[in-house]
Amino acid sequence: MQKARIKLASIDINKLNQTCDYIKDISDKTGVDMRGPIPLPTKKLRITTRKSPCGDGSETFERFEMRIHKRLIDLGLDERALRLVMRVPIPEGLNIEIEMVDV
Repeated sequence: MQKARIKLASIDINKLNQTCDYIKDISDKTGVDMRGPIPLPTKKLRITTRKSPCGDGSETFERFEMRIHKRLIDLGLDERALRLVMRVPIPEGLNIEIEMVDV
């Protein structure tokens, strides 16, 4: 049986959860089987830089961190549901990948 695997990734968790809710509503309206959203591990990107531009003075550092949140949704293969998923408004900064998988 084939399913559509939808991978969502974003820096902003609110946009990510909002898009997951849209996809959940679509699966409820069309009656398609859905698993998820499954939270995947959050990737933390850290950068540490020296505050002083010249190198003199006390050794003080700035730390910056960016978190990438990910979700995974398995959706039953239905043409009407997939068309509705394609029309979901995608906020800026949200990455979506859709692939067909044999389960």
